[in-house]
Amino acid sequence: MSKYKVFKFGGASAASVERIQNLPGILRSYNGDNILVVISAMGKTTNALEKVVDAFYTGHREEALRLFQQVKDSHLTTAKYLLVNNYLAAEVQLKDFFTEVEWLLHDKPVRDYDYYYDQVVCVGELLSTSIISAYLAESGLDNQWIDVRDIFRTDDNFRDAAIDWPFTADRVRQEVLPLFKDTRLVVTQGFIGSTSENESTTLGREGSDYTAAVFANMLDAESQTIWKDVEGVMNADPKQFPDAQFISELNYDEVIEMAYYGAQVIHPKTIKPLQNKGIPLYVKCFLDPALPGTVINNHTAKGLPPIIVLKQKQVLVHLHSKDFSFVGEKGTAGLYQLFSELRIKPNLMQSGAVSLQVCLDDRTDKIEKLALAAAGMFDVQVEKDLTLLTIRHYNEAIVKKLMEGKTAVLQQQTPETVQVLMR
Repeated sequence: MSKYKVFKFGGASAASVERIQNLPGILRSYNGDNILVVISAMGKTTNALEKVVDAFYTGHREEALRLFQQVKDSHLTTAKYLLVNNYLAAEVQLKDFFTEVEWLLHDKPVRDYDYYYDQVVCVGELLSTSIISAYLAESGLDNQWIDVRDIFRTDDNFRDAAIDWPFTADRVRQEVLPLFKDTRLVVTQGFIGSTSENESTTLGREGSDYTAAVFANMLDAESQTIWKDVEGVMNADPKQFPDAQFISELNYDEVIEMAYYGAQVIHPKTIKPLQNKGIPLYVKCFLDPALPGTVINNHTAKGLPPIIVLKQKQVLVHLHSKDFSFVGEKGTAGLYQLFSELRIKPNLMQSGAVSLQVCLDDRTDKIEKLALAAAGMFDVQVEKDLTLLTIRHYNEAIVKKLMEGKTAVLQQQTPETVQVLMR
């Protein structure tokens, strides 16, 4: 039986004409392999589309259309630079996707923000893959483009949709596998799916890695590779820590821990589908494909450096019981019930006799809903503009160095991990 590889190219690898021109060379070096290629939106397209949604949802229709025009122009320009023979066919496909969004923008919002977010933002991936598929074909790499919304069935929890695994696995068997009889390359989108009502959904930020992992699991792939603009996984974000160290091998559990604490390495949901089938994950550099990159697998990783995660824009919610009764099981259970209903993931929690403290990402809408709902049980105070530092495999010297000039608001540590919320 043919073996499959799954490649995921992120926005940075499609951020410019020059970078897109790297892709054929990388794919040619895997000649003979069946490869399913998952591609994100180009560069900063997702952010640009988020601004379109914001303008539309706040009633600024003309502004939304103007901002969307910029997205259209930049994609048409990229297509013109890359394509000659395939330009006209690609332009027709791009214009279909433009129409899908504009049709919506001419309406008035009557549904939740998250619904419109998904309908508009999903177009980023559709545009980038259309252009890149056409460019690969023009470079002599025959490939089949598919709309992942025809394959990935999800629920309607917009912006963080859950995949219907049995239905989607069936679609992969029926619709995707047969394509490899005629081509070695299948090109599709990351991050997006569709409900049974044919409404577009997204799988949460960085969901393209997850899309690739779901495909790898369902295709029983021999490996998944995420192509990035760094040499592999580092022990800290090199943008924040210029002296970050490269790590050549990690195991699944370590990466899940890193992701759980907010490291932007790999989406937390990505590892599980791979781990379940023992599929190795490579993180490689598309600027220098000859570099070995990082491999993530089941082996025990030894001698790791301290792994540092810094999360800005954190909020500390102070909850104090109204009548000085113990918060105990009842108060904590009530709070977790609220987290579940509001789909909130606390980054750090600490409880005392009559108080609870919860550190969260600063998402104003969610914080307000939580504060309002918790006000029935607790006196609520909110402290903003904090930073959460997490260090795995820490030592005292590095904790001291990274806390210099900061005040600890909350601190927790185990022999393996220390977390400090700082102002």
